[in-house]
This record gives sequence, structure tokens and C-alpha cells, in this order.
Amino acid sequence: MKKLLVLAETLLIIAGAGCGAPDTSATGEALETLSTAAAGLTVQNCVPLVPESVVASGHDGNVPQNTFDDRLDTRWSNFGRGSWIDYDLGSDTAISGAAIAWHEGNLRANTFTLMVSSDGMNYTQVYSGTSSGTTAAAETYTFASRTARRLRVYFNGNTLNDWASISETRVCAAPTTSTVVWRGDFETGDRTQWSSTQMVSSDRLQVVPSPVRQGSYALKATVRQGDDPINASGNRNELVKMTREPVGSEYYYRFNTMFASDFPSVKTWQLFAQWHHEGGSGSPPVEFYVYGEEMRLNIGGDPGVIVWKAPLVRGQWQDFILHVKWSPDATVGFVELYHQGQLVLPKRSIATQFPGMLNYLKVGLYRSDTVTQTGVVYHDGWTMARTLADVL
Repeated sequence: MKKLLVLAETLLIIAGAGCGAPDTSATGEALETLSTAAAGLTVQNCVPLVPESVVASGHDGNVPQNTFDDRLDTRWSNFGRGSWIDYDLGSDTAISGAAIAWHEGNLRANTFTLMVSSDGMNYTQVYSGTSSGTTAAAETYTFASRTARRLRVYFNGNTLNDWASISETRVCAAPTTSTVVWRGDFETGDRTQWSSTQMVSSDRLQVVPSPVRQGSYALKATVRQGDDPINASGNRNELVKMTREPVGSEYYYRFNTMFASDFPSVKTWQLFAQWHHEGGSGSPPVEFYVYGEEMRLNIGGDPGVIVWKAPLVRGQWQDFILHVKWSPDATVGFVELYHQGQLVLPKRSIATQFPGMLNYLKVGLYRSDTVTQTGVVYHDGWTMARTLADVL
């Protein structure tokens, strides 16, 4: 069974009529015609556990075991509100959620509750809610960590009919020991989480209470033409973190960036995050920047390779997760990128360091000295960890 932990939801197209009145034949909902390919399940914000067994209050021929066969074109179905399906993990386990792919979940919103039990007789409700009704892919519903052996999903109806119908379910393990290496999220209320600054004055790198993406504080980085605190090319005001990732190391980086509503639109480079090489001048091996009306990720220096780009959005937080294996060898190093919760760049093999040089992180705004307008960028939530789960 595949156990893929990704942020991007599987895009499915499900054709055919939705369930109408209860079917009196032996197969019930099985008479529906599906055009969905046998896609495997992907989940987000969930480390899935494999149940030992599953039982249900009933079925119409679409058996409960279909909900963990790793296929989105099979399902468990049973008619009637109050129907339930119950997963046995075999022993008490720390759990904190469930990922459920509802059959035809893009056509109907399902109301349901989640219950947990250690003995199969006494159950405690841990979640009550409604699915989004916008996707047939898995949605993750979280609750405070509980130790339990069984998780039961109670169906309380949907917006189309009274068929309980689930394609796949995964019980989500509670988070384990954190592998977070460093946080630069400004929750200290100052810049002390960072190694140093390169700024002309403290007003250019301000820790502010608003706007924020998470927590209580964020960074406001401002650059005006002529700001050159280190007597180098371009204008800048940046924070520095001496990450110095070893050759062969692998990390996840999560960060949030928002461009001010009047952020300049110019056909030149404006970097907002970079992993700079220690060797001196020149373009860094990994850099996020704005060019005109595009956000870009460039790997390899100048000219390098633009491995991802997307339209520039102002006044809205942009959420990034960058997964990197650091190496000057293009057959070893790689990058992978999630943007706004979606996988936008699958793993791409590429050199992420220059030979003989480690990198360090710079965040703020660094741009061509030809830009005349004032530029403002906000940063928040910087986290460096060894696993995807820890930056989620």
C-alpha cells in the first residue's frame, strides 16, 4: 500500500449521475457509472496508519475493506443516516485525525462525526463536522491527540441523499518527536533568532505585530533606492542565518511572504529569499525573486535554471515549503517546492551548491539599484526541519 504524504490533492474527474433515491437492488450505489481511473490515495497533514481490520454497520455490496485498498475508484457504501464504519488498529495508538476521501465528494458535502475507543464498546466523540463538498480527494480532519485502538466514522447525511459512501480512509498518527532544526518566525518579538543583519537602519527590518501569517509577529523589510549597507552591488536590507547545510544533507524550509500592495513592477530582479554561497560575489545557487509580474525560483546562479514561476500576487500571504538536498553534484542534489499547499515542483535533480562552498540563508529584500520605487515585503513563519511533518 502506498503511503504518500503530499500537500497537493489528487485531481479527479468523476462522471455519472449522483445517487438518487435508495436503490432496492442488491448493489445499490454500485450501479453508478464511474469514469475515474484507479488513482491511488494521497493525503495531506497526515501520517497514515494501516488498520488491522475494518467493520461497518452494513454495506450494499461495496464492502468496508474497499476503504483501504489505496484506490479512489472503489468505495464502501451503505444507505441511511447513522451508518458507520470502524477501523481497528490492533492496539492502542496515539492518533490525532483522519483523512477521508468521500465518494463523489466534489458533488456533495457529508455531515459526520468521528469517535474513538480502546475496547470497541465505549466510544468518545473527538470530531464533528462537514466535508467541503468540493473535492473527491482526501480531506484531513484533525483533533487533539488521543490514545485509542479504534476510530469510527458516523455518517449523518449529505446534501444530495442519505447514502454513506467513502472511497478511502486513513487514521492519522499523532505527531512524534520534532525534528525542527531552527525557527526564525519572529515570535521572540525581535531579530534575535537570526545570525546578523545587513541593513542601513533598523527601520528597514522591523518586527511588526501586523500583518502576520501566524503567531504574533512578522518581519517588514523595506528597501529604498540607495540602500547599500555592505557596499556591494544592488540595494538591500536583509537578515542572515548561517545555516551552512553540509554536503549531502536534506532539509525542509517553510516560510510565508507577502508583497505590499504597491510592490514595484519592474523588469529586473528583486530577491526576497536566497541561499548564498560562502565564496563571495555572484548570483547564489538557490534564489527566490520577483521579475516583473512573476515570482520565480532559480537554481544554479547566473544564468542558472528557472525551475518554477507563478504570477506575482500582492497583499496576500504566499506560503512556501522548499525541500532541498544540498549537493554540488546534479545527480545527488534536488529541489521540490510546495506553494499555497500544492506541490508545484516535483523533485528535480539539480546541483544546489557550488563546489567547495556551503550556503547561508538571507531573507528580506535585495534588488537591482535601478529600481526607484520603495519596496516592502513581509516575511513570517520561517522554519527549518528534517521532515515534511515538522514544517506542516
